[in-house]
Amino acid sequence: MADIRDPHGSLHRMLWIGGAQWSGKTTVAELIAHHHGLTVYHYDYHDARGHQDRRIARRLAQGAPVADPTPDQVWSDRSPEEMAAETLAGFPVRFGWALDDLSALFTARPAIAEGWGLRPELVSPLLDSPRRMVVLVPTEDFRQHQIRTLPRAGALGVPVSDPARAQANRIARDRLVAEDAARNARRLGIRVIEVDGTRDASAVASTVAEQFAPYLRAPAAA
Repeated sequence: MADIRDPHGSLHRMLWIGGAQWSGKTTVAELIAHHHGLTVYHYDYHDARGHQDRRIARRLAQGAPVADPTPDQVWSDRSPEEMAAETLAGFPVRFGWALDDLSALFTARPAIAEGWGLRPELVSPLLDSPRRMVVLVPTEDFRQHQIRTLPRAGALGVPVSDPARAQANRIARDRLVAEDAARNARRLGIRVIEVDGTRDASAVASTVAEQFAPYLRAPAAA
């Protein structure tokens, strides 16, 4: 992080929405971007698809197996604590790949980067003000409501030998990773917004937009 390439200055104009999965980051980012005419960078999409070649190259360089682990290896064979530790340990490398994407972007206005891998401790060195970032985390009650009512939240959607164990592991891992994000954000003076389901996505987006207000104002006419 000491040598951050930002040839177009866009990284330092960026607005950041990090935090937990299932907290509405993507929806909130798109609502704000639509209203203010901004661009959104979806970390999760790039991480899962656009960075696969980098992931494979890194495994080759480390002498690790090139193939992705099986669903059971990912979700069933380890404890949630082990899963969370591996996830957190991998975020700095993956954040570097996201910075490569963002540093190639030119935008005269701010853009929004959103995703769970945009960790406050990684983003903080880029910020001229903590107002440029928010961290969204769902409350435990709201997360349980999602699991009961949303098909995508209530099942993994991949074949595993023990679906109940795998789902329980995922929920526990996500909770640990979310707690880490909130803890680091508070330590760094970055705002944490708890999403509890009492307000819809538009209301949460309005709260985030208020946080970003100094950077959302239209530039003065030339």
